[in-house]
This record gives sequence, structure tokens and C-alpha cells, in this order.
Amino acid sequence: MIEFTMPALGSDMDEGTLDEWLIKPGDKVKRGQVVAVVETTKAAVEIECWHEGTVHELLVPVGETVQVGTVLATLLAPGEKARRPRKVSAKPAAAAAAAPRRRWVSPAARRLAASLGVDVETVSGTGAQGAVTIGDVEHAAASIAKPKAQKPSTADRAAQMRRSIAAAMSRSKREIPHYYLADEIVMENALNWLTARNAERSITERVLPAVLQLKAVALAAQRFGEFNGFWCDDAFQRAEAVHVGVAISLRGGGLVAPAIHDVADKKLDELMSDLTDLVARARAFSLRSSEMSDPTITVTNLGDQGVDTVFGVIYPPQVALVGFGKPAQRVCVIDRGIRVVTTVQGTLAADHRASDGHRGAMFLAAINELLQQPDVLEK
Repeated sequence: MIEFTMPALGSDMDEGTLDEWLIKPGDKVKRGQVVAVVETTKAAVEIECWHEGTVHELLVPVGETVQVGTVLATLLAPGEKARRPRKVSAKPAAAAAAAPRRRWVSPAARRLAASLGVDVETVSGTGAQGAVTIGDVEHAAASIAKPKAQKPSTADRAAQMRRSIAAAMSRSKREIPHYYLADEIVMENALNWLTARNAERSITERVLPAVLQLKAVALAAQRFGEFNGFWCDDAFQRAEAVHVGVAISLRGGGLVAPAIHDVADKKLDELMSDLTDLVARARAFSLRSSEMSDPTITVTNLGDQGVDTVFGVIYPPQVALVGFGKPAQRVCVIDRGIRVVTTVQGTLAADHRASDGHRGAMFLAAINELLQQPDVLEK
């Protein structure tokens, strides 16, 4: 029997409310299939199942709020059969008429009935031998026309989100020994190259400078693996792939940092498409559990807010966060000459348990070097 549990959807999420089941007992599920929708303080998150099997029982009713790690459903592994009650040897019939057999009601159906205010004894069962199923309870609840509980208002959601973010960042500063580094990155070559590239494409096919920065961070993180992974159980666990969390500000306030997966392996056009889609879904409060749970390093870009430099706070259990400020015209010495060029301030917040300042400086230098070679980022 496989237990499907409520996943952790970021360091600032301890619980979620089940909004919708997209499966039912008897359904076959595949790895990566979206099986439920959970409401958090930040978004309605599509929950993916990373097991293959057949749905045995749904244990949490729609509308219930549960903690991370709670078992939501059970699955039968491929080839596994549900346990059947042990057979009992027949006994001689009693002289008096036998008492009628008690109807079977699944625990999930009983809990759902209680949460919806439905008297389960009055529900007609359509399951095997008249068993009452979750579907029977939902049908009975619909006939009652009970008014739905109102979802939190925008103001309430924003307040809850601020509390969640504050708790996560307080934990980060309390538990992680941060160190910070900064480097001025000349963006002239990259921006000129990008301008020429975009000129050959339609508006919808153009790539933003932020995409170059995401790719540079991912390639550098491949080279310096101590910045790409998690600090868990008093040890660093290096991640094989680079899933870059992108800090996205939400309308009405708040912040999420869902991941774009396998950034180092993607071409710029694909990354631009992924970034556009991710921002749109984040601001529509519609994300997937894998995007929220597995960023291996985070990038924040506050350039559009007119900030020169940003020193971020690491999202635990990650061990590094890279920041980029606004592009600015500055006087620099280049090839022994003085020129006015466009630069950005790149910063690194890193966990001293997983790396040190020497390696952090090399990591930032690698990001700078890659941004001087935009043709390498294209590959």
C-alpha cells in the first residue's frame, strides 16, 4: 500500500486546505499526474502524485485543512490487490432471525459526511453490497444546497501571506549563517547581443535580459555544486539538476519563488516561455506542487523596482540566493580605456555551512564570466 501525503510547498507553508480531488477510488494514476488542488496562503496549488498505481481510498475530504505530511490518500501498487476480510467459517443458523448486517461506510466517506453535515445513515449507498462511498456523500450534500464557506478576501490572503513569509524568513535568519558578496557585472556585450537577436524576431518571441541571468546562474551552479542543493539533517545534499526558483511579486502584495526546472539544459527561447508562463500562473494563484517544493537555488531580480543592489534571505532548505539590481550607466575602465557602459550589481547570499567566501567569490565570478559570453548561454 502506498501512502500519498501532503507535500511541503515551500519553507513558509505548514498546512493547506484541500480544494478539489481530481481522482476517485479505482482510478489508475501515473507519475507526475495532477491529482488534487490545495489552497495555501499564496496560491491554489495543483498537487502531483509521484507514484504509479490505483487509487484505493481518499482519506481527506474536500474543504479540510491538514498539515504537511498528512496522508491524503492510499494507492495500490501495480499488481497489488486490496486486502479482503478474512473468511469466517459458517455457523449453524440461529433459530431466531439473524440481525440485519450493518451497512459498510468507508472512513473517508464518514469523515466527509461529518464535515458536510450529512447524516450518513440516510445516504443511499451505490458501492459494492450497498456500501456508502464518497461520491454518495457528495451527492447527498449537493441536494442539501448547503452554502459554501467563503474563501479568504484579497486583504485576508495578503495578511496571511505576510505572516507566512515572516515566519519562514525569521527561521532562515535564525538557523542559517548567511554571508554576502557582491560583484559589478558589465552587461554591455550581453545587452547588445540580445538587442541584435531580438531585432530578428517578433515581439512575442523576444527574450528578456532576466533570462540570460537565469541561464548564467544555472550553468555556474552546475560548476559550483555547493550552491545548488539543500541543507538537511545537518549535512549538505547536492542536487543533480538545477531548478531555479524565481522570486515573483504578487498583485496585492506578497512573494512566491516557484521553480523553472532543468534551467541549465534549456535554450533561451524555452526559458523565456517557461518564465512568462510561470509569472502568469503565479499571479493567477495557480501553481504546481513540484514548482513550489523543489527549487535548488533562487534568483531575485529587483531591477524593475529601481534598486541598485539586493541582498536576499535564503529560502531554507536551500543554501544560496543570487540577486540582480537595476541596469545602470557607469564609468568603467575597459581594455585600459575609460568607457560608459551598462552594468548591474550581482549579489550572493550563501550558507556558510555549505560553502565559504572564497568559493562564493568564484561562483559570482563564473556568473559574471558567462554573462560576457551570451553566445554560450544560447546553447
